[in-house]
Amino acid sequence: MTTLDAVRDHLVRALDWGEAHVTVDKAVDGIPADKRGARPPGFGHSPWQLLEHVRIAQEDIYDFCSDANYRHTKKWPEDYWPADAAPSDANAWTASLASYASVREKMKAMIRTVDDLTAKVPTGKATQTYLRAILLVVDHTAYHAGQIVAIRRALGIWP
Repeated sequence: MTTLDAVRDHLVRALDWGEAHVTVDKAVDGIPADKRGARPPGFGHSPWQLLEHVRIAQEDIYDFCSDANYRHTKKWPEDYWPADAAPSDANAWTASLASYASVREKMKAMIRTVDDLTAKVPTGKATQTYLRAILLVVDHTAYHAGQIVAIRRALGIWP
């Protein structure tokens, strides 16, 4: 195995990391439907809003890396956060989880196939490399997974 292969393997694993913290999948697993939109005192977001935010951001970063014609059109913060605290129904929750998982798999494929991880993303600025984008997804996801756990603890629904 080459050093590059080892780095690629490490980055792929990092998207699913549960070594130093809980994964998004684990953080949201088993949240009762009536708690998905709950915001305990002192918390600015619900589990639903955090899940959707992670999904939207990951998808936008993936599109940025994979679409040679990408144009950043989303407005911060409104386009990156759902307006409603709760999903409209169980299907919205399930669809968000499925989309998050699907794009995560696409990110893994990109890690394995992009020629140079340190290359600038085609529509990016000089410092906006594939590696930066991947690390941004890993870091951003871990941060918000921790918030979901904190909310679940405050709601008394963390295992």
